[in-house]
Amino acid sequence: MPYLFTSESVSEGHPDKVADQISDALIDYFLAYDAESKVACETLVTTGQVVLAGEVKSQAYLDVQDIAREVIRKIGYTKSEYMFEANSCGILSAIHEQSPDINQGVERKKKEDQGAGDQGMMFGYATNETDNYMPLPLDLAHLLLRELAAIRREGKVMTYLRPDAKSQVTIEYSDDNRPVRIDTIVISTQHDDFAKDAVMLKQIKDDVINVVVPRIKKKLPKRVQNLFGTDIKYHVNPTGKFVIGGPHGDTGLTGRKIIVDTYGGKGAHGGGAFSGKDPSKVDRSAAYATRHIAKNLVAAGLCDEVLVQVAYAIGVAKPVGLYVNTFGTSKVKLNDGEIARKVEKIFDMRPYFIEQRFNLRTPIYSETAAYGHMGREPKVVEKIFNKGKKSELKVKVELFPWEKLDHVDQVKKAFGLQ
Repeated sequence: MPYLFTSESVSEGHPDKVADQISDALIDYFLAYDAESKVACETLVTTGQVVLAGEVKSQAYLDVQDIAREVIRKIGYTKSEYMFEANSCGILSAIHEQSPDINQGVERKKKEDQGAGDQGMMFGYATNETDNYMPLPLDLAHLLLRELAAIRREGKVMTYLRPDAKSQVTIEYSDDNRPVRIDTIVISTQHDDFAKDAVMLKQIKDDVINVVVPRIKKKLPKRVQNLFGTDIKYHVNPTGKFVIGGPHGDTGLTGRKIIVDTYGGKGAHGGGAFSGKDPSKVDRSAAYATRHIAKNLVAAGLCDEVLVQVAYAIGVAKPVGLYVNTFGTSKVKLNDGEIARKVEKIFDMRPYFIEQRFNLRTPIYSETAAYGHMGREPKVVEKIFNKGKKSELKVKVELFPWEKLDHVDQVKKAFGLQ
């Protein structure tokens, strides 16, 4: 029987995402100036205030206030009427040194014996329903908000847009789990108070349908464009006007959008957030590693869909378990337990080797903090830190390396796939 599945996304101006981006900017700065930094940094944002808290072990000294203000400025909170503005908001730092009790479980004389920074389980997921092996509802929800942000920055149409926004996409699937049509699109976007409510809301809804949606359709493959029928239900700012938003409308905290960050509710999530954590924290690094496994398994043709779980004990290098679920879509004559044992031999899931495989001790995290950590395009970029200052530093890094399909041949060989 056909069914509906829904995923949501939030924009870079959503208060929780503002917090995530500040936390990850701090991670990048610490790693840029000291690659061995150990950092767990949380951020809270509210009306006119930013609070930074966490534990750090690093040789780097940072102007954390300046970093936070630059992030807020880049997002677009640059007007006093937003009640949260880059130059005027108060910033309190309560960052202190990491506990030596925790650190002793992570660092070892031999780097390859590095223990997991915490206990817990992490999940990776992939499906062949999209070109980037992500669930389609989440992919579209992210794309809608990225386009909305691009329109806001261009400043040519929809000039009333403000930074805060949310999206939601509901897709009808067939009995064999294939997308059939888009059922519902929900967009709530913060905006200027530019007209009477009824006129204003009609303008915003018309612009979403006639400006935003056509722009994203052009970027999609034909098979996905065909899902945009004439019967889509649109809910645009369904509660009414949305002038008060961002950290003034709702307090934001690091790590409150972990489903947006991953698979939009498909697959599973171990519960640990990513942003604000250096790669010794397996909540982050092992989640990237399991996504890498899942994506390469599906790309190799082993299965149409797969969920991979890994679990750790704090301070112990070797995972306590690796689990694979192909949801009955496997193309080989092995059960999922047998597949998992072969996967363990291809991918070394000890924390040190995960760090090395993806070069995770480089400043690559700011870009992950909005619009999803998974399904993104791997690319090499040059990043500049403390631009224009004596301490200016230029670093070339590879973003989203866990999205590379660099183990497909190994998977095919191990499983005898053509």
